[in-house]
Amino acid sequence: MIHSNTMTRRRLLGRASAAVAGAVGFPYVVSSSALGKDGATAPSERITIGCIGVGPQGRADMMGFLKRPGTQVVALCDVKKSALATADGAREYISKQKGCSMYGDFRELVARPDIDVVSIASPDHWHVLHALAAVRAGKDVYVEKPLGMSIEQGQTLRQEVHRYDRRFQFGTQQRSSPQFVQACELAINGRIGKLHTIRVSAPAGFPEFPREPKYPIEDPPADIDYESWLGPAPWAPYTPKRVINPHWFHISDYALGYIAGWGIHHIDIAQWGNGTELTGPVEVEGSGLFPTEDALCDTALNWDVDYLYANGVRMSFTSDGGKNKHGVRFEGSEGWVHVDRTAIDAEPKSLLKEKIRPDEIHLPVSPHHQGNLLEAARTRGPTICPIDVAVRSDAICQLGDIAMRLGRKLNWDPAKELFVNDDEANTKLRRAMRSPWHL
Repeated sequence: MIHSNTMTRRRLLGRASAAVAGAVGFPYVVSSSALGKDGATAPSERITIGCIGVGPQGRADMMGFLKRPGTQVVALCDVKKSALATADGAREYISKQKGCSMYGDFRELVARPDIDVVSIASPDHWHVLHALAAVRAGKDVYVEKPLGMSIEQGQTLRQEVHRYDRRFQFGTQQRSSPQFVQACELAINGRIGKLHTIRVSAPAGFPEFPREPKYPIEDPPADIDYESWLGPAPWAPYTPKRVINPHWFHISDYALGYIAGWGIHHIDIAQWGNGTELTGPVEVEGSGLFPTEDALCDTALNWDVDYLYANGVRMSFTSDGGKNKHGVRFEGSEGWVHVDRTAIDAEPKSLLKEKIRPDEIHLPVSPHHQGNLLEAARTRGPTICPIDVAVRSDAICQLGDIAMRLGRKLNWDPAKELFVNDDEANTKLRRAMRSPWHL
């Protein structure tokens, strides 16, 4: 397995995993290939991976890692047996792993000292707890977006990533696409003149889902450990739609909806091109359309949020179908550039042929998002979307949701990461967890 430049991984993992194993008390399994018996990559160079959450997105992330040379998936974890079976069904790759173990409890996976990287694609309300367990056990982590259920959760994870000197990659994979780098470099280098406005739009929320009688209360099936699925979220009776995406993605006990789940992608790019990825806005105000009180899904259906930055830039963040075109548009005094996953456009068109000079700002380049984390794990260098950046971008989505729910303009101190003279708003920065779970 890989080694740190400052402390051997063997020493670090020996201490961290011993503590976890002592607290959790679970055995671990070491695969033959993890011991270097597969005849492929030398054990000192191979990166071993454990995956927590292997639904559709988790499987996509897993395949992203598996397709990189010198990697091996040694463990999968999910509270749904069917998800584990489906993930194991990617036999073209998994069958080559020679000993991939399956778990229902994430603590068993993170207790293993033979795992270097943990990929986390569990439901949103579990992201930070899973990441904290992995980081405290000495693992580098890939964490799907959005980051957490509260700003406090993101802050706690940031603290622990730095404390344990772990490498973190946020699942905002647009940073590894060349058109987004190009758009941000044009904006941040003043090729559109002085930047004054950013327009962001992401898919609107899911339509309202009623609680009854369409979704009757049932006993959880044997396929799912429902108590573990709920975890830190408030207890709620089981109904099938509660535990499948896109339904749970729009229930505020488990997620913030698309304002964060999809919006974080474009907000992150807006931060990058604005040169504010390590800070945030100073004002936020917005409105949104929410489902009725008797709806199962209760996150914003549509939103219109405005932000003001200390550098004078204003950002408009809306759901698709509103006043902004899907994607990110940077507007300056001499032109604009718009980017989404399908294309990049600009006015004047000549901007698209511009080359950034050596003396200008060049943003980091990543040809592959999972591969970028693997490179950082090997070299102990930075990732393209590290924890400090992730926390700041994620917070902007949270600020928008808070402003909508309170229905008034809020002043934000990005240095202190607190609302200014607003005790009610500051209570929204934290979220209680159901016992025994805690940060």
